[in-house]
Amino acid sequence: MLDIKLIRTEPDLVKAAIKKREMDLDAVVDDILKIDVERREVTGKVEAKKAEQNAATKQIPVMKKEGKDVSALMAQMKALSAEIKEFDTELGKLEDRQKELMLSLPNLPDEDVAAGGKEQNVPVRYFKEKPVFDFEMKNHVDLCESLGMIDYQRGAKIAGNGAWLYRGWGARMEWALLNFFVNEHLGDGYELILPPHMLNYECGYVAGQFPKFGDEVYWIQNPTSADRKFMLPTAETALVNVHRDEILTEDELPRKYIAYTPCYRREAGSYRAEERGMIRGHQFNKVEMVQYTTPEGSDAAFEEMVGKAERLVQELGLHYRLSKLAAGDCSFSMARTYDIEVWIPSMGIYKEVSSASNARDYQARRGNVKYRGADKKLHFAHTLNASGLATSRIMPAIVEQYQNADGSVTVPEVLRPYMGVDVIK
Repeated sequence: MLDIKLIRTEPDLVKAAIKKREMDLDAVVDDILKIDVERREVTGKVEAKKAEQNAATKQIPVMKKEGKDVSALMAQMKALSAEIKEFDTELGKLEDRQKELMLSLPNLPDEDVAAGGKEQNVPVRYFKEKPVFDFEMKNHVDLCESLGMIDYQRGAKIAGNGAWLYRGWGARMEWALLNFFVNEHLGDGYELILPPHMLNYECGYVAGQFPKFGDEVYWIQNPTSADRKFMLPTAETALVNVHRDEILTEDELPRKYIAYTPCYRREAGSYRAEERGMIRGHQFNKVEMVQYTTPEGSDAAFEEMVGKAERLVQELGLHYRLSKLAAGDCSFSMARTYDIEVWIPSMGIYKEVSSASNARDYQARRGNVKYRGADKKLHFAHTLNASGLATSRIMPAIVEQYQNADGSVTVPEVLRPYMGVDVIK
């Protein structure tokens, strides 16, 4: 959520920043400001009436002690109470409407983030050269099926389109990747968390997914109660709620967490040729990084998390590019995002395996996450997240980039201690 003070003092800046996302919400900003004026006027009236009420309350016992008639004053008190109740009702409606409009505003992109959509994304750097084969290469679907690593048909039989079964060396490689990622993060001082997969509404609200994107998750309704939860679309949704409604100390920051979870996405499943196999699915595994920082430490934390995600792909020996996303391609809650995109040779395209994003104080305002600074004052924390990494596109990249002429696949060196083999054949 944006700071109402910023909207109040610099509305043109807010409008211009939102336009960088290819969104025109000028009318919403204007409505927020109009309501803000009305709300402050009503608040002033309520405070004035309550001051009158307090004065009358103090006067009544004095008059009674002096033997004076207080009936007129009691009538005045009754009238004041009715007016205050009416103003409170009006104020509540204004506050609810203002909050509803505030929630429809996305985070403001950082000043250095380019305007426009994905066509304005900029590659920052590349790692290694694209692999070149002196034989007819295969795609990851055929390779994984021929090596018994993935069973797509039985996965679809069990769970429908966008599902698959890891089997044999495929299951072992998946588990090896997850162990490799977790061990690397633990070595860097991150705390491992295994969060619930079913979350309450507040988690999606704080993360910025609700109310706007409530139809993109899987909802679960308890048939014996009113309890309704959703399956987490990413561990970020849980991790940014760990300190919801808490006050930390500056000495406690940064807080660094990782979590392994499956991720559940309704949005998956366009089933285009470029999304065959494991490229897009309703459920996939991911290790997620989240940090809580001070505003001053936010940029350094972002660079650290981007570097960590890059290092994992580098240690796997995969060709990739790092791209800085334009404002329109950043998610609703994020001020800046860098994507790590691996090369999928059979498709001739790059696919994202990690997004590193800085939400600044946008999520912390929604979740009321604060810290007490050295100045003894309360400040909103900054939250950041990065995939470290998602496996459903890493495995296709490994299988394709490491394939051999005989149809076997060489195992990346860093995974061999976990798998116990050098080559899958």
